[in-house]
Amino acid sequence: MIVADPEHIAQYTARGWWGTRTLDDHFREGVARHPEREAVADAPNRAAFTDGAPRRLSWGALGDEVARFAAVLRALGLQRDDVLVVQLANSIEQYVVYLAALRLGVVVSPVPVQYREFELRHVLAVATPAAVVTSARVLRHAAAAMWCALAEECRAAGARAPRVLAFGGEAGEGAARPQGAVSLDEAIAAHQGPFVHEQAEGLTANDVATLCWTSGTEAAPKGVPRSHNEWLIVAPSIIEAAELPPGARLLNPFPLVNMAGWSTCVAAWLRLGGTVVQHHPFDLPVFLRQLREERIDYTVAPPAILNQMLREPALLEGIDFQRLSCIGSGSAPLSEWMVCGFADRGVQIVNYFGSNEGAALTGSPRDIADPALRARYFARAGVGQPFSTISTAAKIRTRLVEPDSGEEIGEPGRAGELRVAGPTLFAGYWRAPELTAKAFDEQGFYKSGDLFEIAGERQQFYRFVGRCKDIVVRGGMKISAEEVEAQLLGHPAVADAAVVATPDATLGERVCACIVPRAGHHPTLADLVEYLRDERRLAVYKLPETLLLLDALPRNPVGKVLKRELRDLAAARTAPTSTR
Repeated sequence: MIVADPEHIAQYTARGWWGTRTLDDHFREGVARHPEREAVADAPNRAAFTDGAPRRLSWGALGDEVARFAAVLRALGLQRDDVLVVQLANSIEQYVVYLAALRLGVVVSPVPVQYREFELRHVLAVATPAAVVTSARVLRHAAAAMWCALAEECRAAGARAPRVLAFGGEAGEGAARPQGAVSLDEAIAAHQGPFVHEQAEGLTANDVATLCWTSGTEAAPKGVPRSHNEWLIVAPSIIEAAELPPGARLLNPFPLVNMAGWSTCVAAWLRLGGTVVQHHPFDLPVFLRQLREERIDYTVAPPAILNQMLREPALLEGIDFQRLSCIGSGSAPLSEWMVCGFADRGVQIVNYFGSNEGAALTGSPRDIADPALRARYFARAGVGQPFSTISTAAKIRTRLVEPDSGEEIGEPGRAGELRVAGPTLFAGYWRAPELTAKAFDEQGFYKSGDLFEIAGERQQFYRFVGRCKDIVVRGGMKISAEEVEAQLLGHPAVADAAVVATPDATLGERVCACIVPRAGHHPTLADLVEYLRDERRLAVYKLPETLLLLDALPRNPVGKVLKRELRDLAAARTAPTSTR
């Protein structure tokens, strides 16, 4: 199934940006070249979140399991262009399922393990999958039983009901496998051959490989199809930014369901012929143990985790930072204190901005040597100037546009929506032409919904300002929530922070700081305001006027803060307090 525009295919192919090799071509080449190299390993605490003991597979052994499982899927009726929804914890099984489906030309649609009936009914309605692969138990949830009930709902409504295929569920292993689910363990054991070693006839690198889902912090998730070429072209932004060697060992703590996981631990992993060590769910002691014991070359971690690691130096003891000399981060503004602190230890933090749709910017040590600048800026890509050495940056086009007027912005210091075009971008939302039309402007640029401004002496940087909708409008002044959050994270009593608007009859909105304190600390609103005003020198109109203390910030399955929930909570529980 090809959804990319034929003109784009011809253009990007002629320029050598898109090729003819699929993800499966790269996988089979890796199996042939280094069959003995370790390919993927389970987390040591696997039994805590799904059935089965932890395993490790070489490239050769993974190749055998993929060939067998592809045959099982074909025997179960899966065929090219079918959609296969996958809801699995981070595990070896993900690689077996994903790679087998890709070989058959089946579209892989991974969903977060936290999704429940509300989100999954939407996925079923939009994707109409032929089958679902899950486990009897995912964390403490009886996932297979839930999927069987959802399939029965589909049948009762006269809609297409997916076949439910489940790993695990044997006696003594937690949740029982429901009768309506096909046992994949039994199907694999029973299938003795022939196996499927070649990919589907006629499959191309422009065929849709995956159907991922937007995070849905403010609206229902949208399906984002991406082709083999669209995945492979983003791999250099990981490999080059972190200067990863062939065979690199990667620790994956992110859900393997979207851009963050797939770009690094599928696309880049295939290009490197490396090893992925899985981690799930996020458990700091286990994560640190893996960093110490697994000879890790590269990992990614949210800013809050990196802040915590640096504030507690004992956590870093025993980690080989000569080998782990680069860590990726993103999804939220980075603290200058954190990026500089790791640099002092010889570890460079790569600052990533990206979306499932394919908009991406990088702040790498290659382009921004000063860690203090790298915390705040990304190399300005796609403007005809070599501000970035990352090869992908030269293949895209970017521009900033004032959201209300549509005026293009070319001068520094003025915020505008980042718009992106080029071979990393998706073609449009799955079966949603109206949403697709709204997502692109009249010049064919994808409207990211994120605000940036041009910065730097040579105008060589983009600085993230905030989301178009994630602002507080106080007395007509627009305040970026992310900007204030980045400053709050530098306060020694703050473990995590988010900023939202609370309604105000006089000013329209006021700034509310939602704070998770560090253990043993009890920050007050006055403390935070004094820090922001006197130490960080933040403009007075941006200072918080209400404070909400929480044990944890509500987040969606891929780690983004659920601002909608915070706004509701803040409106109900806070009252303005003058601190100015």
